[in-house]
Amino acid sequence: MDRRDSMLAAVVATIWGFNFVVIDWGMHGVPPLLFAAVRFTAVVVPSALLVRRPSAPWRVVAAVGLFMSLGQFGFLYVSMAAGMPPGLAALVLQAQVIFTVVIAAGALRERPTRTQVAGVLLGSAGLVVVALGRGGHVSRAALALCLLGALSWGIGNVVSRASGVAGGLSLTVWSATVVPVPLLALSFAVDGPHAVASALAGFTWQAAVSTLYTAGLASLVGYGIFNSLLSRNPSAAVVPWVLLAPVVAMAAAWLLLGERPAPAEALGGLVLVAGVLVALRPARSAAAQGGAAGLEACDRDPERRAGDVVQPHLVEEVDRRRVAPVLAADTEVQVGACLATETDRSPDQ
Repeated sequence: MDRRDSMLAAVVATIWGFNFVVIDWGMHGVPPLLFAAVRFTAVVVPSALLVRRPSAPWRVVAAVGLFMSLGQFGFLYVSMAAGMPPGLAALVLQAQVIFTVVIAAGALRERPTRTQVAGVLLGSAGLVVVALGRGGHVSRAALALCLLGALSWGIGNVVSRASGVAGGLSLTVWSATVVPVPLLALSFAVDGPHAVASALAGFTWQAAVSTLYTAGLASLVGYGIFNSLLSRNPSAAVVPWVLLAPVVAMAAAWLLLGERPAPAEALGGLVLVAGVLVALRPARSAAAQGGAAGLEACDRDPERRAGDVVQPHLVEEVDRRRVAPVLAADTEVQVGACLATETDRSPDQ
């Protein structure tokens, strides 16, 4: 990922971190499945009339919506309604990083680098530290529901990546069209028609503001950017950034809801940040490593400089346009300097 994409990924993580607190703040008095249905109705209307349909088969668009939106947020909202605190929900949901990397490795043959694996493992260790520090006040059902949401999100990430759709906003909007009706039907089945009607009639301003944030920023802006990043970067390079969202969620829950993190949570958050930094550390390409090895040989044995470091037909004049695809830019400059030193040397030397 380049610097621009990295900054965009950090913005998305921040938006999604606040999203958990906003959901918890606005969901009081509204059944969770109904609240999620209202959110995605706001995503679709009127955006579907303004945004062109993505250039992908409808089955792919529907699969992204079913896994990344309906499954993830259906399970998440029910989990939070069952007692999962916003900060902990943000942390547990980041198990999607592990699910995504593993599923992408099997389905897309995107083998993560060693640094990415180390970063994911370090970030996962941070999740474990925070979860253990919370104690046993969260029910197993709430925890299981949140993990199912993480699994659904991971599958959706891989489907989005495999689609190769460049327009992240179009995929976000059109994939959301398959979400509201199933969620509304589930709410009618679980909560009952009377509860649904009463909640809609008494929809508070807090619920409306929460819906605007979750639909406008978290879904349209956040997933629009995220799906675009997945379309042009490997999954293992994009997904670890989301590990920053729990840190933002814990800080927001502390400041806005008085949910003060325990020492283990603070430590785990630091480990999460470290995991992201390790996972996103750029790996040296094989060409660059080969160029570096050639430079070391050049320094050790001057007689090999013109013969072994580059091909003989490049000795008289360094053609940067030919060398560039093979060597990294900084390596190329050093090779050029090495050759210049050799050609400037007199026969007596």
